[in-house]
Amino acid sequence: MESVGLVEQRRSSRVENNVECVIKKKRCKRKVRIQVKRPVKMVSRTLQRLFDSCQQVFRGPGTVPSPADVQRLCNILDVMKPEDVGLSRDLPFFQSKSVAVEENPRVASATIYKCHNFSLCLLFLPATGVIPLHNHPGMTVFSKLLLGTVHIKSYDWADPLNSDNYDSPSKLRRARIKANRSFTAPCDTSVLYPTSGGNIHEFTATTPCAVLDVLGPPYSKDDGRDCSHYRETSFGDLSNREEFTKVEDDGHCYGWLEEIETPQGSEMDGIPYMGPQIDESHS
Repeated sequence: MESVGLVEQRRSSRVENNVECVIKKKRCKRKVRIQVKRPVKMVSRTLQRLFDSCQQVFRGPGTVPSPADVQRLCNILDVMKPEDVGLSRDLPFFQSKSVAVEENPRVASATIYKCHNFSLCLLFLPATGVIPLHNHPGMTVFSKLLLGTVHIKSYDWADPLNSDNYDSPSKLRRARIKANRSFTAPCDTSVLYPTSGGNIHEFTATTPCAVLDVLGPPYSKDDGRDCSHYRETSFGDLSNREEFTKVEDDGHCYGWLEEIETPQGSEMDGIPYMGPQIDESHS
């Protein structure tokens, strides 16, 4: 099975035994090098099965998979391993002691497949790497942590049926906390929906991480599914951090989110996917 790494540059085909994969940090001259042995084939039956199921489950913008279809995809994702996308926990990138922690490390992404109805992509977070608080408009998203430990904090709007009605001219909106805890691979797949399940979330890597994301439909500015970013704040007194979240009578914890411009340095480094390929004519 032919493998994958995080790559921007690939050595000549004369290299028979190894492929060096490099992520270039735009803010740091240091490079993270990943060296893997060259495998024989590029085959992953589980990845192909996931792709075939996604073709049947995702029906395009404006639709949400049925509970049965959600469970169908979760059953596949729950058993997926790093090797299914050509990764290995033995790669230096995923060894916490081998990677020095740096300030504001860059997050990378590799697209496995993308079409109008859905996309499959890998997210690579170095230790302390952050994917800031952002939403998924009109999307159903499956996230499978393949390697590492990551802290996830997620929110749902308190008024999802009135999503365009902001609480103030500054775009402050009340939101209910859905999750606020750490996950360590292997773990079950998390699912978010257009108006529930933690549609607005933030990832903070405790260790180097790899996450497989399935988005249906994918982000699209042309179709009105652009990504918006938010920050936690308080209503009225921005300096009072104790007002960020509050447990209310219904037992849920609520907070205030303010829409902001895309945080500086939050853009991901796009890198090629070099793992097992998908047969689009298979299904």
